[in-house]
Amino acid sequence: MQSRSDFLSTDAHGQHIFLDYNGFFPKDHQDGNWVLQLLQQVVSRSSAKEVHAHVEVFDGITSPPGFAAVVLLDESHLTAHCYSELGWLAIDAFTCGGTDPSEMITDLKEVLDSEIPNLVLMQEQKVNRFLHPEV
Repeated sequence: MQSRSDFLSTDAHGQHIFLDYNGFFPKDHQDGNWVLQLLQQVVSRSSAKEVHAHVEVFDGITSPPGFAAVVLLDESHLTAHCYSELGWLAIDAFTCGGTDPSEMITDLKEVLDSEIPNLVLMQEQKVNRFLHPEV
């Protein structure tokens, strides 16, 4: 198997963006549903195609309180995971092909910033995925 260093240059077929927020303290268990609806709205305003969506609310008995929300895309996924007692919200958008996750992330950040004034973006990273030799 060849390593990346064996190629003069590489190209990517996908992009993955990670966001880590602090200060997200849901008022009730419905906030997981609100975030799922927000993810779906963001997808509907983008060039991505939703194929399935689900939210799982964690009641704090088996898992820590919070939720995980996922929108599966034809191009990959957009997800949010929350530890509600700690105020942590992690979001990731992964797309492949010609769909750029940046448009969804920008839209999502604008809504979160306007709706949750105490929310603090701790980290944002963009990583190329499906690396392959340039053709």
